[in-house]
Amino acid sequence: MRFAFFKKFSVFFDGLLACVLVLAIESVSRHSLISALQFSFGTPLTFLYNALLIFTTLLIAYLFKRRMFFRVVISAFWMILGIINGCVLANRVTPFNFTDLKLVGDLFAMDNSKYLSQAEQIIIMIALGCLVVFLVFFAIKAPKVAGKIHRVRNAACVAALVVALPFITRAAIQSDILSGYFGNLAQGYQEYGFVYSFAASVVDTGMSEPDNYSEETITVINDSVETEETSIDTEDLPNIIFVQLETFIDPYELNFLEYSEDPIPNFHSLMENYTSGYLTVPVVGAGTANTEFEVLTGMGIQFFGLGEYPYKTILKETTCESVANDLAELGYSTHAIHNNSGNFYSRATIFSQMGFDSYTSKELMNITEYNENETWPTDGILVEETEKALDSTEDQSDFVFTITVQSHGSYPTSQVFEDPVIEVTGGETEEEHYQWEYYINELYEVDEFIGDLITMLEDRDEKTIVVFYGDHLPTMGLEDEDMNNGSIYQTTYATWNNFGLEQEDADVAAYQLVAYITDQLGIHEGTMFTYHQSAMTEGTTEDDSYVTNWELLQYDLLYGERYTYGGEQIYEASDLEMGVEDVVIRSVEIGEDQETVVISGENFTPWSEVYVNDGPVSTEYISETELQVALSDVSGEDVTLVVNQVGSGSTIFRSSNEIVLSLVSR
Repeated sequence: MRFAFFKKFSVFFDGLLACVLVLAIESVSRHSLISALQFSFGTPLTFLYNALLIFTTLLIAYLFKRRMFFRVVISAFWMILGIINGCVLANRVTPFNFTDLKLVGDLFAMDNSKYLSQAEQIIIMIALGCLVVFLVFFAIKAPKVAGKIHRVRNAACVAALVVALPFITRAAIQSDILSGYFGNLAQGYQEYGFVYSFAASVVDTGMSEPDNYSEETITVINDSVETEETSIDTEDLPNIIFVQLETFIDPYELNFLEYSEDPIPNFHSLMENYTSGYLTVPVVGAGTANTEFEVLTGMGIQFFGLGEYPYKTILKETTCESVANDLAELGYSTHAIHNNSGNFYSRATIFSQMGFDSYTSKELMNITEYNENETWPTDGILVEETEKALDSTEDQSDFVFTITVQSHGSYPTSQVFEDPVIEVTGGETEEEHYQWEYYINELYEVDEFIGDLITMLEDRDEKTIVVFYGDHLPTMGLEDEDMNNGSIYQTTYATWNNFGLEQEDADVAAYQLVAYITDQLGIHEGTMFTYHQSAMTEGTTEDDSYVTNWELLQYDLLYGERYTYGGEQIYEASDLEMGVEDVVIRSVEIGEDQETVVISGENFTPWSEVYVNDGPVSTEYISETELQVALSDVSGEDVTLVVNQVGSGSTIFRSSNEIVLSLVSR
């Protein structure tokens, strides 16, 4: 009787279930039931729209006899997404979105990140296992609907609602119940709910064709760009080095902390003596690759879908004009360097799409030192790697894009530094105090790297300019009012040069940074960079037409007919070389213990693996000149041995020379 009652009014109860699920998801996402209730009753129409989306998916159950089972499966699906979002927001500012699913492989590339402790990973695996067992059991025991199911009618109802959703959504956006664009992704999720925001990130990807896109429009835009010809002599081109500092900000911009001494004296010295300013970036707390994309291409993240990473979408499908392409046309050799996994954010692929000549990732570095929390390599090694890149080319100017990692989150809530160099005060709780103490002291060490890099470049006595900039603020709940500059979307940049370039301080956006610096150098190259240079010179960057035309150019270069290039894609993917030094095997000998084989050579790293007859064997890294493997793994006749530099997913980035040998097993 009770089951018949629920069956009769099942649609009503499904609507009620949808509302309960939205409330539960918002509670988990916001880490607060009170906040979820405020969202529900403060913006009831927005809340009901989120419930409508879940309700639509629950209607799928009406196509099956085991409706209760499918309701449970669908409800579990939504709750899992909400729980994931809650976990993500516990570690970063940016909420969980569809593009994050494309970064799952990158999490495995970050094998030392410790975003989740081993205990947390075990709990998750146990919970998922229990859920699977429950669903299997429930699938067997769940009640069935008696009688005939009107599948055609029910499917038609579901389809009708699905077809109506875009019209309902458009009306809600026009009525300001929802928004079609989030300038601040985290704020958008807060205002419009997780269900709508996540769903929007699924369907809202790439760029839509602008209304007035045509060959004539693009021609007019390009013809309106007014810059001088590149005035610098080819023989006088300086080395250009951009250093993207992971989660780096000026600590004095935090208005609630005090320090025992200046945490970043080298950076502040650069700000006083060379061009510097605020840098507006597109992300907070995470999303390094999106700031990187804007800097390298002059394009804007704001024109893509919610939470999208172009590195994981369009740039995996097509090449993209970048500063590497543009400087290469002047004769520059171009290099990227990063002391993290080569596959993270698909950089080994993307840097090829952008035209770089080489990319030195951690797999090509002799990394042995990590930060105090043992999560990330220290940045000091990047001085040596930057110098190697400069040394790799003779009689040629270099563009080097160096990416740091040491100050990456997350930040421990317990004491790490027993005797910190920089004493920090101002955290509201003990946990916050230790987080800020750890972070600020990591910045101090990164600043030492900045000083060491400048010293190395001074000793080289080559004409060089360096640009240091922070990619985003840290993930520690910062709000605009916590910042002296009033914005959590502003970091700082500072430069250095050794050829007397005039100091011209200015606040710029990430997509304008390369244009601003190269303009000072007398370099006027590239579609996007000359567009920004022209607008900055004319003072029209605040005009509506600036953004409109910028979007049109970006669409043309990435998705359109490429009218800018005469209807063709003139940039091809480069033959990217991983690292700038050869990995070399010099000799192979049986060890003194008569149980190991010693491989001697050059440029081995902790990511070197010995392959025997094309298959990997367990390899012990001894030093950059020595590896060891078990004799039993190498024994046999006519064995081919090679050392590969291996990244995540068993990606082989670089290989040594091959040696054919015959070692008879004892």
